[in-house]
Amino acid sequence: MKFNRTLLGTSLLFLLAACEDNQVKTIETKALLENLNNPNYVIIDSRQDSFYNGFKDNNATRGGHIPGAVSFSCAWLDAIAPDKFESFATAKGITKDKTLVFYDSNPDNLACISADFAAKGYKTFVFNDFVSYANAGYPLEYFPNFHYSVSPDWVNAVINGEKPETYENNQFAVFEVSWGPLEKSQGYVQHIGGAYHFDTDWIENGPIWNLSSPEVIEQNLLKNGITADKTIILYSDNQLAAYRVFWALKWAGVKDVRVLNGNLSTWMDANLPTETTMNTPAPETVFGAKIPANPAIDIETPKEIIAAQKQGLKLISNRAWDEYVGKISGYDYIPGKGEPLGAIWGFAGTDSSNMADYYDPDGTLRNPNEIFALWKTQGIEKNDKLAFYCGTGWRAGVPWFMTQLAGWTNTAVYDGGWNQWQMDSIYPVQKGAPNNLLKPDAKNDFGKVMKKGNSCKS
Repeated sequence: MKFNRTLLGTSLLFLLAACEDNQVKTIETKALLENLNNPNYVIIDSRQDSFYNGFKDNNATRGGHIPGAVSFSCAWLDAIAPDKFESFATAKGITKDKTLVFYDSNPDNLACISADFAAKGYKTFVFNDFVSYANAGYPLEYFPNFHYSVSPDWVNAVINGEKPETYENNQFAVFEVSWGPLEKSQGYVQHIGGAYHFDTDWIENGPIWNLSSPEVIEQNLLKNGITADKTIILYSDNQLAAYRVFWALKWAGVKDVRVLNGNLSTWMDANLPTETTMNTPAPETVFGAKIPANPAIDIETPKEIIAAQKQGLKLISNRAWDEYVGKISGYDYIPGKGEPLGAIWGFAGTDSSNMADYYDPDGTLRNPNEIFALWKTQGIEKNDKLAFYCGTGWRAGVPWFMTQLAGWTNTAVYDGGWNQWQMDSIYPVQKGAPNNLLKPDAKNDFGKVMKKGNSCKS
């Protein structure tokens, strides 16, 4: 039986009313505005990510979040180990010496999270008028391309023939993305109703696992009903696959590509329907763009990387720390250890199968602003020319996606990755962290570890 935190939160609010020290109080708009830049206040948005990113909340005329607000969802509470809660909150700037102001358009969620923090001894306020705040024209922030990352409700609306915000098409397809043919895909056994399977081999090939030729990719996309003008919605159990294919489809020229924020569990937690039917898309004959339509987002070879580094490009490694410092290669089919010379660590995960630093406790994508703050500690800035890479390209798609969500214009994926680099001894290698750097803190330890494996394709 799933624990009902919403009911608990509502009950706790009544209990806390009798205890002044732990009482949840209300803050009005005027006082909130006066303290937006007060370092002793922490504004906390507990809504779903899509609203924080920029989609309009229910009955709101504008989307986005209150400036400086951090994300912290009620949905995370059961996924944070009790002994990690305080340090996890502290990493987000949420401490007991500060005044916390929570806001959410869902009163049950607001009751849930504010009661939980108050019970733990935090000074807790709630702001109940976010929609009125948004409609009154007070300051809001949002990510320019917030529409790339979509919620289960948004996807469900499209499937049901509706026109949710930012969807202006009349053709769409939903794909479950994973490695391997349909008959071997475990991720497709149970899937979103009407979804098709997308085999990552349609866009890449071994032994390097770079993108296939434009001709091969076009043939595979058309065979599976994908054109430049159709809205393509992606999701995956291993989300690296969905973000990898998002990048490949944008490179190819598909104009409207979305990624479900989360995975099938996120969909099911929203009480939305699944099926086990095997669906086959109708093929198309004309793609509608010359592939690649956006070649600049792919840097294919080590030679191109070295040339770009001489022009100021920063090469960002999204490999696990032990891979970055050369202790392990990370793959059973990649013998070499180390990194391309000059690589900067851009945070990653526990091994080659995940990007745990980039996810929240509920498995959704972490607030990009938190990642950008981590990058700054590594000398990675918005206006830099950046190329992200990993072993074979899957992990690099996650940070690249975040830069696109935020509207960064000068970022790419180095597709060859460490795999291609280590195949030829002429390319310079670094081993060990530069300047004896210790592993930076990702500020995301909630006491749980994502699924482990030997590689992205395990």
